[in-house]
Amino acid sequence: MFGFFNKVASISVKELQEKINEPLTLLDVRTPNEYRSGHIKKAKNIPLNKVNSYKGNSNDLIYVICQSGMRSKKAAKVLQKNGFKVVNVRGGMSQWTGQIQGGK
Repeated sequence: MFGFFNKVASISVKELQEKINEPLTLLDVRTPNEYRSGHIKKAKNIPLNKVNSYKGNSNDLIYVICQSGMRSKKAAKVLQKNGFKVVNVRGGMSQWTGQIQGGK
């Protein structure tokens, strides 16, 4: 499923919502201001322009979210190229209906 030339796997916001109580790695690639205005509690803010320097566990499956799904798709491709197993969240925060929190 995860190959060098494969397209990035993706799930819907609804599918993420079903997994959110499991242990998972979720990166929010929006700007720090967007992140502070409301994010999923488990999400770690790594803005798109810094995603290339992300140093996570390469064995973990990483979910990537942004506002609409466009930046997260770009970020997912970068992460995948860097050897991470990645899933893009289609629809992003604009379709997220679960709980969010503000601040850092």
